[in-house]
Amino acid sequence: MTDLQRQLTDRLNSLLKQTALCITDQQKAQLVTLVLLLHKWNRAYNLTSVRDPSEMLVKHILDSIVVSPYLQGQRFIDVGTGPGLPGLPLAIINPDKRFVLLDSLGKRISFIRNAVRELGLSNVEPVLSRVEQYQPEQLFDGVLSRAFASLKDMTDWCRHLPAENGMFYALKGIYQPDEVQQLAPSLHVNNVIKLNIPDLIGERNLILLSFG
Repeated sequence: MTDLQRQLTDRLNSLLKQTALCITDQQKAQLVTLVLLLHKWNRAYNLTSVRDPSEMLVKHILDSIVVSPYLQGQRFIDVGTGPGLPGLPLAIINPDKRFVLLDSLGKRISFIRNAVRELGLSNVEPVLSRVEQYQPEQLFDGVLSRAFASLKDMTDWCRHLPAENGMFYALKGIYQPDEVQQLAPSLHVNNVIKLNIPDLIGERNLILLSFG
């Protein structure tokens, strides 16, 4: 283990102690490896504006996995996934669930394919496509998005993706009720959950929406 790996592992353990999440040592090692891969690829591909690996643990890893306790179902799609966030961290700690990671930029999907191979993940399918053009054979229990678009755009562009009882999981900063006013009348806000992310400056909310 390199010094950086050790530092990141210690930091991850310290962050996790401030949450209710229980994850295995193998999953922790995979999350640290993901940060190291992001850090390495970022130099050439500019995948994220976060440059410091320690900051990535807070802003990318913890920010993604705190959603895990709220996931209902087995099949999820992460729309506008970027470099695989929140999809890759969620797939690591939920090996029993399946995740499609969709993005329209080739360099991001190349990174995700490489990460899936390096991390030995068998529950992730990277897809290069615009969301409006993606027609899955099977619909999803959950449609995830993290800073992808407004609630209205997300639900308009992705309305063909959730199964009958499927939900939208929108990861947002500050909750803005006026965004909800613009939603289609058929959409229902099931819950707004304030997320606790250790060492993160700023607010994070998870908005759960469904049709009907």
